[in-house]
Amino acid sequence: MRFVDTIKNIWKIEDLRKRITITIALVLVYRFGCYVVLPGISPAELDALRNFTSGGLMQLLDMFSGGAFSQASIFALGIMPYITASIVIQLLGMVLPSFQKMQREGESGRTKLNQYTRYLTVFILLLQGPAYLMNLQYQVHAAGGVSSFGYWSILYLTVILAAGSMFIMWLGEKITDKGIGNGISFIILVGIIARFPGAFIEEFTNRLTTAQGGLVMFLVEIILLFAVIAGAVLLVQGTRKVPVQYAKRIVGNKQVGGVRQYIPLKVNAANVMPIIFAQAIMFIPITLAGFGSAGQNSSFVRAFSDMSGFWYNLVYFFLIIAFTYFYTAVTVRPTDMADGLKRNNGFIPGVKPGTKTADYLDSIMSRITLPGSIFLGIVAILPAFARICGVSQNFAQFFGGTSLLIIVGVVLDTLAQVESHLSMHHYDGLMKSGKIKGRTTGAY
Repeated sequence: MRFVDTIKNIWKIEDLRKRITITIALVLVYRFGCYVVLPGISPAELDALRNFTSGGLMQLLDMFSGGAFSQASIFALGIMPYITASIVIQLLGMVLPSFQKMQREGESGRTKLNQYTRYLTVFILLLQGPAYLMNLQYQVHAAGGVSSFGYWSILYLTVILAAGSMFIMWLGEKITDKGIGNGISFIILVGIIARFPGAFIEEFTNRLTTAQGGLVMFLVEIILLFAVIAGAVLLVQGTRKVPVQYAKRIVGNKQVGGVRQYIPLKVNAANVMPIIFAQAIMFIPITLAGFGSAGQNSSFVRAFSDMSGFWYNLVYFFLIIAFTYFYTAVTVRPTDMADGLKRNNGFIPGVKPGTKTADYLDSIMSRITLPGSIFLGIVAILPAFARICGVSQNFAQFFGGTSLLIIVGVVLDTLAQVESHLSMHHYDGLMKSGKIKGRTTGAY
C-alpha cells in the first residue's frame, strides 16, 4: 500500500513526472535502434554472430550494448567507446599538468575535457568500426552467408556505426539534462537489464528440463542472487565515518562553530573502475592472438580466454585488488582533505592538523580499502563460481561482475534522486526511515 501511495506522489509532482516520461521515451528510442540492422546485411545471416557472442569475453560486449552487438545493429558499438575515452581522459588528468589545470578551472575546464573526450570517442569508433565489420563478414561467411563488404561499404558502414554510438551518447546527455539523471550509466543499465528476462527464462527452462536440481535448485539460485545483490549494495554504500570537530569562531558579535561532524570515507571509493581496468587488461591476450590465428591455440591464450578458468579468475582477482588501491590513491587525496579541514577551522580530535591529519586519513583509507578491494574482487569472479555450479552462461553474468555493480549503483542513484524530489515537495520517501544513499558521498 505504501508503494502505491509513493507512485501516486511521484505522479503528482509535475517536474518529476515530466522527467520520468522523457526518460522512458528516450529509452524506447534506444531500444528500438538496437534492432535496426545495418544496411546490406540480412538478419537471417546473423546466427553465426550470435553464436560468436554467446559466451566468453564477447558476451560482455554484447551485454553492455543491450544485444545490439550480436544484432549487427546501427548501435552495435554501443556506449563503450565513450566510456573508454572517458577513462583515458581521466587517466591523463592524473599525469599531465595541462589536464590537471583544466580539471581545476571549473565549468570551462570541464567543457574542454568533454570536447576532448568526444574527439577521442570518434577516433576510437573509426578504429573499432572496420574491425567490427571485418569480424562480422568473417562470421557470416563461416556460416555460409554471402554478405561481403568492399572498401566503400566499410567506409559508409563505419560512419553509420560511429553516428549510432554518438547518438546513444546524445540520448544519455538528454537523460541527464531533462530526465532523471545519470544518462550514460542509465543507458548501460537498460542494456544490461534487457538481457535479464531472456537469461531468466533460459535458466528456468534448463533447470526444469536438462539440468540437475529442478525447481528447488532454481529457487536456491534466486535466493543466492538476492544475497549477492544485498552484498553489492553494502559494498556500494559502505563508509567509515571519521569524526571532525569544528572549533568555535567569532563572526561579528556572534559565536558559531563547535559542531561535531563526520568525513565519510567510502569502503569502495573506486566504485567499478578497478573492474573495468582489469577487464581491459584481460582482453589483451585474445586481442594479440587474433581471432582464428594460430596463436589462439596456445595454452596461454586458451587459459586467459576462459572466463570460468582458474588462471583467468586468479589473475583477474589480483588485478582488481591492485587497481582498487591505485585508483583510490589517485582519486582520494588525504592531503587535500587535511588542507580543507585546516581552512575551515576544523580538526580530528586527538590528531594534530596538517601532515598528521593527512597521515591519519591515509592510514584509515589503506585499512578500509583492503577489505573493500577483496570484496570487490570476489563479486567480480562470482560468475565463474556460478558457471561451475551449473548456472547457464547468460544467467551467471548477473551473479556478480561489472553488470551487477552497475545495476546496483545506478538504481541506488536513481532512487536517491527520486527520494530528493519527494522530500523537496514534502512527500514521504521510498523508505520508511532513513534515506537512500547513491554511489557519490560528500567529502572534503
